[in-house]
Amino acid sequence: MAESPAATVTEATRTRPEDDPSQSASAVTVAPVELGRRLRQARKSWKLTQADAAEALGVSRSAVSEMETGRRGVSGLELHRLAHLYGRDMADFLEAEFDQGGAIVALFRQHSNLAFDGCALEALRRCIALGREAVNLERRLGRSRASIKAPAYSGSPLGSRWAAVEEGSAVAVAERQRLGLEGGPLPDVASILESQGVRTALVDFPNGVSGLVLMDRRNGFLVAANGSHDGLRRRFSFAHEYAHILFDRRAEGLVSLADARDDLREVRANAFAAAFLMPDSAVRSFVAGLAKGRPSRMQAVVYDGDEALPVTVRSNRQSQRLHLHDIVLLAHHFVVSCPAILYRLRSLGLVTESERSVMADQHKRGLSRELRPLLGLVDPNDTGERNRFQGRFVNLALEAFRREAITRRKLEELVRLASKGMAEIPSAYLNSFQEQE
Repeated sequence: MAESPAATVTEATRTRPEDDPSQSASAVTVAPVELGRRLRQARKSWKLTQADAAEALGVSRSAVSEMETGRRGVSGLELHRLAHLYGRDMADFLEAEFDQGGAIVALFRQHSNLAFDGCALEALRRCIALGREAVNLERRLGRSRASIKAPAYSGSPLGSRWAAVEEGSAVAVAERQRLGLEGGPLPDVASILESQGVRTALVDFPNGVSGLVLMDRRNGFLVAANGSHDGLRRRFSFAHEYAHILFDRRAEGLVSLADARDDLREVRANAFAAAFLMPDSAVRSFVAGLAKGRPSRMQAVVYDGDEALPVTVRSNRQSQRLHLHDIVLLAHHFVVSCPAILYRLRSLGLVTESERSVMADQHKRGLSRELRPLLGLVDPNDTGERNRFQGRFVNLALEAFRREAITRRKLEELVRLASKGMAEIPSAYLNSFQEQE
């Protein structure tokens, strides 16, 4: 039996198939058997069954089987739904070369339990869609980014947690120097990543996922932090995921999970984030400015050329001890959470484990929140970071629509994606584009 011929697709559909998914995709530039093979590979990369795909399409499992063997045509709407299910662009299935999805395969290879978490999968699909659509918009507007600016640190084989901590801390110092950052608090961390050619996003992952990084040859680098976490934790997550870009580029994709914190790569990334956000010298300087943190006994020896004179000074341990009101000031200064600065102080030997534990308990009881207004401090703005990301993305979409690079239907789809359906576009504003022509 002769193979079904590969028909041609109209230029409009090949260029922008996602703008009108109702168009038939049966006239594609790949043979039906090849299209079916690509669909099957994409499904398996997500560890989904034919029954899963059939449920998403609202068809029988046998219909999906026939699609994957080339015995049944695939409509444009079906291909659109399958593309979303598999975290793909529709155009991926119509290209001359088919990328089997290295980043996704890498994610599931390293985090096999993700395949069984429906909430995590849906969040992952949204993350991939945001990154892919941002790339598509930039390309249509002629704003494609230059190659990644962040260097790749080879690192040494990690044999212990201590080695991971040392390496992460040392590279944090090197990165601050390379980026020309002073020793004080960092500005918006997501903006630093963007300046290095890394796209950033906020996606509401399950609570056990703090963030992920995708390093894709075609779509570049994307870091996503958990949008359901508070702003200070997201800031730490962006720094943490940046460490994976610097150290773990061969991995292609990594998810940061709470139950994997003992993984040496995660230990290294956490050490990097702590040192990147809270540099050793800057923390010590701030503590010294509070007239605290000195040892209870300090010694020096003065030599006059012939003999030495020992000098000893003692201070009251209680006068040098840090308390929760000091911690609140430190956390505010470095724009981190109280638990983060407490662990950093413990790592630097500026508080004991017992002292850290006591103040951590006070923080959990809400005392740090009550101290903020007393100290004249405002709560961190949680919405600003989210609004900045949504603003950048929607601005690209509006500009693409104004230049007629995408349709109104596509614009509305992108706005729903960025705002999770919480925002609508003023019709009067869109109509004004036509009036200005």
